[in-house]
Amino acid sequence: MSEMIAGGCQCGAVRYAVPELHDNAHICHCRMCQKAVGNFFAALVGATKTDVVWTRGKPSVFRSSGPVERGFCEKCGTPLFFNNLDSKRINFTIGSLDHPERVQPKGHDGIESRMPWFSELCSMPDEGETETGDFIPVAAEIRRTSRQHPDHDTAAWPPKEWQ
Repeated sequence: MSEMIAGGCQCGAVRYAVPELHDNAHICHCRMCQKAVGNFFAALVGATKTDVVWTRGKPSVFRSSGPVERGFCEKCGTPLFFNNLDSKRINFTIGSLDHPERVQPKGHDGIESRMPWFSELCSMPDEGETETGDFIPVAAEIRRTSRQHPDHDTAAWPPKEWQ
């Protein structure tokens, strides 16, 4: 069996794995997705529902409309999935994957709510990496005290010293 594709929430209370992802990686700009992820768009990719294994915890669910529920971690709030109840697939948030860099969106949906300046994002000036300039001491303290789950499965979480 090939390596499972894993992901989870920021705090590590909810983890999942699937054997494969579908080829529907996309960005949804609809207003409901914007609100659900608290951002300008939701980046999503599908998996077959029957293949999903919840390896730690279970997500909480909000029924955002008649046919759709959205999953999230009740402890840290990380948005995890979009689930059309009438579909055989579930769409995970790409950012919740352990390796989001491996999934490139192929298209846009819900463009009626796309921010009018979206196409200008890549032309904005880069402000540098996180751990540069005046932010170095702040970044070091964040790294030292971070309670973010690593991007891989762990035997137990959180560590005993956090409990």
